[in-house]
Amino acid sequence: MVRGIQWVIILLTGALCTLMGITLNAQNNPKREMRGVWVATVENIDWPSTPFLSVTRQKEELTAIFNLVKEYNLNTVIFQIRPAADAFYCSSYEPWSAWLTGTQGKAPVPFYDPLEFAIAKCRERGLDIHVWINPYRAVRDTASNSVSPDHITKIHPEWFLTYGSTVYFDPGLPETRNYVIKITCDIVRRYDIDAVHMDDYFYPYRIAGVNFPDDSSFSMHHGKYSEQQKDDWRRNNVDRIIQQLHDSIKAIKPYVQFGISPFGVWRNNDRDTLGSATRAGQTNYDDLFADILKWQREGWIDYVAPQLYWQIGMKIADYAILAKWWNQNTYGCPLYIGQAVYRINPKSEVMAWRTSEEIIRQIALNRSLANINGNIFFSAKYLSVNPQRLKENLKKNLYSTNALPPVNPGIKPILPGIPQNAAYRVRHDSLNFTWQEGGNTKNYILYKFRKDQNADTSNPDHITGITNHPPFSIKSNRRTKTRRYLYVVTAQSYTNLECEPVIFTKAKKYR
Repeated sequence: MVRGIQWVIILLTGALCTLMGITLNAQNNPKREMRGVWVATVENIDWPSTPFLSVTRQKEELTAIFNLVKEYNLNTVIFQIRPAADAFYCSSYEPWSAWLTGTQGKAPVPFYDPLEFAIAKCRERGLDIHVWINPYRAVRDTASNSVSPDHITKIHPEWFLTYGSTVYFDPGLPETRNYVIKITCDIVRRYDIDAVHMDDYFYPYRIAGVNFPDDSSFSMHHGKYSEQQKDDWRRNNVDRIIQQLHDSIKAIKPYVQFGISPFGVWRNNDRDTLGSATRAGQTNYDDLFADILKWQREGWIDYVAPQLYWQIGMKIADYAILAKWWNQNTYGCPLYIGQAVYRINPKSEVMAWRTSEEIIRQIALNRSLANINGNIFFSAKYLSVNPQRLKENLKKNLYSTNALPPVNPGIKPILPGIPQNAAYRVRHDSLNFTWQEGGNTKNYILYKFRKDQNADTSNPDHITGITNHPPFSIKSNRRTKTRRYLYVVTAQSYTNLECEPVIFTKAKKYR
């Protein structure tokens, strides 16, 4: 009986500590944490607001999104640049997207490269940028989307299958894998990006009563797989493109990450004891033929960001159950969580989504789990809507400070060069900071400390600015007076490592 009472006390204490841990983690912001947002271009979900904007207005809208990302204290943009074998960047292989200019294949006038523009604006703000591409979708809707004569579906129609109203690359053909690799490598070579990102669209979600029409490619390329093993063959097709993509990206730029944001359920545990205690109608493994856990075990992806778009306590797919399941099944792969900010609506039929508190609870839960290191919001336009004061509630404690993107332990580290001759000048109502740049540097982080404090750069409370190059200025007032405060700068490499802090000294003369 005594032993039974002791176990009850232990269990209650553990539960209390867990709850306390959630609260404490919510109030103590980590210095490094993924805080991302998807910017969806398909069907003009987030940007541009219509496909008929002027170039000037397109740039203004995209800049406003990046400014809003900073206002929320986020640090990463996941920018969709290839929604359907088309391009939101200057490509020699695929036509300009109709969602950019109104007509597929028509370039912006006056000409500019939206991806190049987005990268420049993100770098100015100290934001990471991940390019989001769809590997298999070629025509979003055959009823409403027209394609240009130079679209790949016109050049190689034998590579494609129509399922429902969407045209897909046939995953069973080696030609389609090689083509997607070529497109991806072209992007990685030419652009200053931090990651290549894919979401949950591999084999398409099943249409009830309709089989995916890949009998022809199976008959040609089934190899060792029998008809009864067709699902295994499909999974192997996706495995092969994931491995090829990983190896190809690393051969060009080893520091560029390859991330996947899968559907939130790998497999239900009524089909597999390793699966989660859920009853999702479709799953990655059984329906999309995406064996995410294998990719993590094999080291083929650099991060995973499952889309957990349900509320805590949902019967068939409980957010809390899934967050804990993914936390226990990382195999060393960095884990972030996709968050459904789009579901916040005061008129929602689901009570949990009538306020922004559900997202607050979910992020707090994430921080209590050792292997979850951040969040990605779907999607950018909801940051602007600010549903139910999401921004204010996040910044009250969860996102009250800046956070730097995580260091990925699976990527060979790059050390940044140390800034030299760091100096500040006081002019009128501003403090102006300059320094000489070192090599291998993506960003510079400026910190402010009281002179009676240790210059502890591990505390994000002291971050006062992030920029990609000098100079950097802040308003000068009684709170920034240099006789009271010490300013330091660190350099951040392309693998997010920081150098030791360098103290700013007062310049002898303002030039």
